[in-house]
Amino acid sequence: MQAVTSFSDMSPKFRHGVVCNASTTFRVWAPGATRMDVKLGNGSVLPMTAAEEGYWVASAGASLNGEDYRFIVDGSSAWPDPASRFQPEGVHGPSRVTDLAFAWSDRNWIGPKLEEYITYELHTGTFTPDGTLAAIMERIGYLRDLGVTAVEFMPLAQFPGRRNWGYDGVYPFAVQNSYGGPRALQQLVDACHQNGLAVVLDVVYNHLGPEGNYFGEFGPYFSDRYRTPWGSAINFDAPYSDGVRRFFIENALYWISEFHIDALRLDAVHGIFDQSAYPFLEELGDEVHALGTELGRNAYLIAESNLNAPHLIQAKARGGYGLDAQWNDDFHHALRTVLTGDRSGYYQDFGSVDQIGKAWRDGFVYTGEYSKFRKRRHGRAIPEVHSSRLVVFSGNHDQVGNRMLGERLSSLVTLEDQKLAAGAVMLSPFLPLLFMGEEYGETAPFQYFIEHGEPGLIDAVRRGRKEEFKSFAWEGEPPDPQAVDTFEKCKLHWSRLDQDPHRTMHEYYRSLIRLRKRISTLLLPPTAAREVFVLKDVVNVYVTAGKSSLWLLMNFAKGTVDLPDSCRQGRWTLLIDSSSGEWSGPGSLVPKVLEGNSRPEIRLQPRSVVLYGDLTSE
Repeated sequence: MQAVTSFSDMSPKFRHGVVCNASTTFRVWAPGATRMDVKLGNGSVLPMTAAEEGYWVASAGASLNGEDYRFIVDGSSAWPDPASRFQPEGVHGPSRVTDLAFAWSDRNWIGPKLEEYITYELHTGTFTPDGTLAAIMERIGYLRDLGVTAVEFMPLAQFPGRRNWGYDGVYPFAVQNSYGGPRALQQLVDACHQNGLAVVLDVVYNHLGPEGNYFGEFGPYFSDRYRTPWGSAINFDAPYSDGVRRFFIENALYWISEFHIDALRLDAVHGIFDQSAYPFLEELGDEVHALGTELGRNAYLIAESNLNAPHLIQAKARGGYGLDAQWNDDFHHALRTVLTGDRSGYYQDFGSVDQIGKAWRDGFVYTGEYSKFRKRRHGRAIPEVHSSRLVVFSGNHDQVGNRMLGERLSSLVTLEDQKLAAGAVMLSPFLPLLFMGEEYGETAPFQYFIEHGEPGLIDAVRRGRKEEFKSFAWEGEPPDPQAVDTFEKCKLHWSRLDQDPHRTMHEYYRSLIRLRKRISTLLLPPTAAREVFVLKDVVNVYVTAGKSSLWLLMNFAKGTVDLPDSCRQGRWTLLIDSSSGEWSGPGSLVPKVLEGNSRPEIRLQPRSVVLYGDLTSE
């Protein structure tokens, strides 16, 4: 069988949007319409023919690449295409026919295995001064040299205005015009692959943004059976839901096929409501994995969920959905509360070093315990799921940006705390994720910003942000999300890479990443024996695989800690100590080599991470 090279080659599965090559075919789902037409930018109109299951089709005998168009519903109003490939004039403007043929140079690209992912999350608009996909090209070498293996983009689907986090997108198939559009993304992904970097794209299937959302003019995309924090839920299980499900499944296949995306991060899947016998998320996983097999590439789905629900990543044979991984907020909350002392809002459920130990041992901290924040029991234990199915972090766009002032961890804690947090994440058995700038201690905030065009909506967002912060002990007024200055403050300061302590922090992260890659065979295999315990606010982790072992000590105490008789048998060589003067620390107190049979006492500097290895087989 010939490999699929383009989404348009998958015509039996393709029902939404425009395919443009030598000819042009328009397709749209409008099950309640009695008449559909395509209005082209030159004023001409193509009548559409009704097909089965509510789809409409029109064909032009020639390529209309670059032609603007709208769909006319029942002979009255004309609207942009819900599956538009490009919105050059924004969410209210016409859609544009776009030939997505591209001369890819990654023909032999398979992509890293999931357990090899070290992910760097970034926001396109604030990662560089220009805020475009083309500008990111100039930083690919930097990311490669840092050592990360995957770059994750916050949502790129067309949103209102020029500045937004991306979760207000209303055209899931269209790459944001102010970022450079679809061709710029193809060029960037191709360049990432040439530099050995996988690409993860954040997609939003739980809601659509309010401004420019004309989906209701075409069909029942929304359901009143459920409510989400963002309004009406997407219709995944009510009447006519087949067309809606197909729309979003095709969107996932489109990114993987036409843009060679390696993994999709599924935003807030707890906001996807579906009681059907074959849930949308399970079906999505089946389709994406089948396409990856057909293309001969690794294709992954990584869910974000606040439910601590292991069925998302459990194997289908065990009744799970079979998704590849999910984010683990518990790990972050346990780490941040110990380092910062913040116990407001949802942080009230955290704050002990024992919880960090449990996160390391079990993945989730809440596995059925009572949550004071939720005022009910929360979560469930993960049975027989490998640790490399959980993504962990000391910060991400949500955990930074949903603070009132958007402060990063680097603005809240000391350098020693930052290095401890970095070690806890990078040396974990989970999949580590860095948020842009974290690797050099960036202090620019990451605040919430928008550029809506409707005054009523702007005021609603302002009120919503204030309401969101009421459960936290934060004083003052939140930054105005509509203000240009709010957005500009969030841009990274790359010049800090040449200054200390940022330069030292950057080198420390590079060393951690190199070390992680070197010992990944010990950190990650499911056959490795792992023991985790907490002693005097020090999380001890012993890992043994074959004849090699690791001993990790994370001291969360604010003072030095002596651990007598704690060293196991073996000859232990120091691999890294965050308190070393090499990393601008107060100075290492631990020996470079330990003989376990002498049962020596270990003294740890406050807020430090130390790793020893008995690497007989290395």
